[in-house]
Amino acid sequence: MFFYLSKVFWFLASPGNAFLIALILGLFLASTRFRRTGRWLVSLAICFAIVTTFVPVGPYLLKVLEDRFPAPESLPGKIDGIVVLGGVIDPVMTEQRGRLVISGAIERITMSATLAHMNPDAKLVYTGGSGSLTRQDVKEADYVADLYEVLGIPRERLTLERESRNTWENAKFTMEMISPKTDENWILVTSAFHMPRAVGAFRRVGWEMIPYPVDYKVQQRLSIPSPLDFGSGLSGMSHAGHEWIGLIAYWLTGKNSAAFPKPRLAEAQ
Repeated sequence: MFFYLSKVFWFLASPGNAFLIALILGLFLASTRFRRTGRWLVSLAICFAIVTTFVPVGPYLLKVLEDRFPAPESLPGKIDGIVVLGGVIDPVMTEQRGRLVISGAIERITMSATLAHMNPDAKLVYTGGSGSLTRQDVKEADYVADLYEVLGIPRERLTLERESRNTWENAKFTMEMISPKTDENWILVTSAFHMPRAVGAFRRVGWEMIPYPVDYKVQQRLSIPSPLDFGSGLSGMSHAGHEWIGLIAYWLTGKNSAAFPKPRLAEAQ
């Protein structure tokens, strides 16, 4: 149920859709006896467009997420396994086109392959099914082996978890499949902005891992967007909004270990 509700909620709450709904509803109400409310909604939509165009709100919110878990300066001498979160391959487009279609976050694959070569005895686990409401018959994990083979990782080394539909199920199903021991060292590879929610979900199921963030989206020093572009600003807001809403939803529903998970050393201070 959570999966379906989250999809419906995001359809309404995504910045682009919320902007459009406010604008259309405001214009409609402006011609009725609720014209004051209508004008307020239109004004709110215009203010949102101006702020989104001129102020790097989305990049700032993403930067807060990306800076939460710094990349490790060193790794333990023995790595038992590497878990890679899906979100790289578009399984529906791959099936339709008959060739591998990369949707983004390719560094999750390239860096995990690099780590696997550096640790030849470590297990390599890829967790990713389908996040689509209508196409649960195609799974991302079914196509990822071809990509790893190009990078020199044989199919027999891969463990594939193909039923998860979101980050919570990534953690839950992978934990059930692997059953790691408490003294093992496992690396978690995902995009930097997604790492807080991913770490929180894995901690919630009882799996403490070494976060290895990749796929950074924003620069260390933010500035006014150039050129000024509402579409680009809206894309950044949408990207950041999705992750922050996801963090809040996971915390409220008990799927995260904390409201905003942080490195264990920071928690101990």
